[in-house]
Amino acid sequence: MREIRYLEALTEALREEMRRDPSVVIIGEDVRHSLRGVTKGIIDEFGPDRIFDTPISEAGFTGLATGAAMAGMRPVVEYQINALIFVAFDQLVDQAQKLRYMMGGQGKIPVTYLVVASGARRGLAGQHSDHPYPLLVHMGMKAVMPSTPRDAKGLFKAAIREDDPVVVFAPAALLPVKGAVPEGEYTIPLGQAEVKREGSDLTIIAVGPLVPEALKCAESLASEGIAAEVLDPRSLLPLDRETILASARKTGRVILFDDSNRTCGYAAELSAVIAEEAWDSLRAPIRRITRADVPVPFSPPLEAYVLPSRDRLLEECRQLLTGSRA
Repeated sequence: MREIRYLEALTEALREEMRRDPSVVIIGEDVRHSLRGVTKGIIDEFGPDRIFDTPISEAGFTGLATGAAMAGMRPVVEYQINALIFVAFDQLVDQAQKLRYMMGGQGKIPVTYLVVASGARRGLAGQHSDHPYPLLVHMGMKAVMPSTPRDAKGLFKAAIREDDPVVVFAPAALLPVKGAVPEGEYTIPLGQAEVKREGSDLTIIAVGPLVPEALKCAESLASEGIAAEVLDPRSLLPLDRETILASARKTGRVILFDDSNRTCGYAAELSAVIAEEAWDSLRAPIRRITRADVPVPFSPPLEAYVLPSRDRLLEECRQLLTGSRA
């Protein structure tokens, strides 16, 4: 099977959906010139009537997309900087997210929000390093975070076809990563987790850019005779509870590896789900490795200290096995 980069998989998904459905349009800052690369060359194929450059006003163009969706379009909104999505929160969670309910189901809001380069990138500090998915999931917004090029293409296409608003988080650390992507048409439905590596001794549930790190950790543990299962939720909301609970019941030991803040973070929700529904199967308390409850600092050593790492995961896995029931 051919291999392409994560960023290329996003572009391919967008082109295919624009060819399939003439109502798909792109809205954002510098999308005609493609600041991030996702929309590179798209204007040559689809023309200026379907790719709209906007002023630097996240709240403005997010609201524009909601109106376009209500008028029958299927907009894809690209944000250039992850933290600037905060400026558009009212338009996201108080307008786009609720309008279908407020209209009694008489309308659809089929907007896809692509947050390219979400999460921390080395040395960019607080205002460029947030990973705001728990905030949006908390408000009931559908959200996905693919960890491979195959998942990126399949989930992006599924999000564009969804009749509700969906946020697609594309972490900066994954954009240049290559991986196998099928040639033919496919989508990955929202709400389906995937076991990326089978194991029997413990379960590592990793989110987004931490999935490759978890797989490398599992390889190291295998050399020590420890079989770690690595599970990727992929779809943050809706969440595939069945696959998560099945893995927790199978191994009896769970570590959550998540790059969102610890307090009220995504790992806290996963921990609650497992504790509520698989408590009897656990042989040790659930462990969480998350980022600290502080803004990400400029200093590289401090930044490394507050963010979750493979070394911490490896150590927690060893301790979990040592301290749990047989």
